[in-house]
Amino acid sequence: MKVSVAIEWAAGRSLGVLITIRSDGRPQSSDIVYDLDEGTFVVSVTAGRAKTANLRRDPRAVLHVSDAASWSYVSFDGTVELAPVATDPDDATCDALVRYYERVTGKAHPDWEDYRRAMVDERRLVLCFTPRAATGMIRG
Repeated sequence: MKVSVAIEWAAGRSLGVLITIRSDGRPQSSDIVYDLDEGTFVVSVTAGRAKTANLRRDPRAVLHVSDAASWSYVSFDGTVELAPVATDPDDATCDALVRYYERVTGKAHPDWEDYRRAMVDERRLVLCFTPRAATGMIRG
């Protein structure tokens, strides 16, 4: 399957499963909400989660997107880059998380100061997944 076709299909969705590799080689999966920005999947994650630790060790991942209503799915193979952890409400990571929030929800947060503080308190960062290949079945 062409990656461009799969990305176009995934652009109409926002929920997926990110599959990373544990230190013992077994897969670990996490439900995620993504934003698709010019062919790159953007996800908000926290520094202390298993998926983040796995990706720091090995940036290879699979992002699986499905649509039960149409019996369609795509699995993207790719690599991940991790932004620095948010440490200041006005840092570049918080700016990226603001953009992520607005794109995913389609609206502004009611209290940006509170949101930015929460991103620092939760030790959030941005994950950027670049797909290299795609497999799956798109119907309809």
